[in-house]
Amino acid sequence: MNTLLSIETRNNVLLKMATLLEQEREAIISINKTDLEAYNGDDISMYDRLKVDDSKVDEMIASVTHLASQDDPVGVERFSFKHDNGMQVYNKTASFGTVMIIYESRPDVTVEAAGIAFKSGNKILLKGGKESLKSNLKIVELWHQALKEQDASTDWVEYLQFNRTETQAFLEKPTQKVDLIVPRGGERLIAFVKQHATCPVIISGRGNNFVYVHEAADLDIAVDVIMNGKSKISACNAVDKVLIDENLPNKDEFVKTLISKLKTLKIEVLGDDAISRNNDVEVLKSNDIWYQEFLDYKILIGEIPSNQDTIAMINKYSGGHSSVIITTNDDEAKLFMENVDTAAVYHNASTRFTDGGQLGLGGELAISTDKLHQRGPIGLQHLVTNKWYVHGNGQIR
Repeated sequence: MNTLLSIETRNNVLLKMATLLEQEREAIISINKTDLEAYNGDDISMYDRLKVDDSKVDEMIASVTHLASQDDPVGVERFSFKHDNGMQVYNKTASFGTVMIIYESRPDVTVEAAGIAFKSGNKILLKGGKESLKSNLKIVELWHQALKEQDASTDWVEYLQFNRTETQAFLEKPTQKVDLIVPRGGERLIAFVKQHATCPVIISGRGNNFVYVHEAADLDIAVDVIMNGKSKISACNAVDKVLIDENLPNKDEFVKTLISKLKTLKIEVLGDDAISRNNDVEVLKSNDIWYQEFLDYKILIGEIPSNQDTIAMINKYSGGHSSVIITTNDDEAKLFMENVDTAAVYHNASTRFTDGGQLGLGGELAISTDKLHQRGPIGLQHLVTNKWYVHGNGQIR
């Protein structure tokens, strides 16, 4: 087991990593081009996540720099108690030990997620996808360089070059202690990890996010929020479903405007019976489509009788990630936000803000759709467990 590094050492490694990412910017982008050229899949969202350009390197640098500026999440006192017998009791945050991150296509995860795990005192095992192997290995090389310069073991960041069979074998019978696994990717990856893992797993689940346009909606805000929600189709915080209150004034005109704007951006629009009856959109073939996360230039629009019906619909079909109500009625917004069962709920704002950086965490390891032990973006302060420290002078019970 690696002894916890001092906070100074952890911060210095992160700052050195920022310097190395800047120095090796051209090399990272060039190596990533070879991964992009070798990628022969037709999944446009995966290709989008695989790509590293200047702005992506800027984000990586910003991520580790910000992490270095944050308080140490380990050893924070959560509770203290003086026992009648004189014992002093403390409960403090503690690192998990070893965190395994399994992810697809995103080389920035090799920086951001590893940085969060490392800053919170954890050893990291990275299992990236084969499509981003060269990019990931280059970034891990930089991690090792940063660690060596601070006289820290390169064991703190380890890359696992496993195929599917080897990954399954490792999950079922790890060759080293693993305390927590975080899979980041599509539903197949998550199902695979849940099926085979023998230690706790935090599910960074699917999106399938909903926007509800309430009858008292500001329609300009509604259009902006929906369009923004569709602006990055590869993101788990993208919008896939829109529910429009059947009592919305000027409903038909609003729907036509919205569909026209979506089609201008080459987004395929599906509609339920009510929407497709009056508009030139494809009617949905099955209600199962309400369950699907599209990760594509596609959106489904339906009509709904009320806020209560909307809440029930979202709780049945959504991925438990993010949902929005567009309304000028604060009471209706409160009803929606308290009863919709998603990790993030929004009133008149875009689902695209469900992101650690945007919600003030500085970045995230993943966005959890589980309820234990953390929900939504998992930031630095969430990637810890806790430990009881009890000081006595011979007390016995």
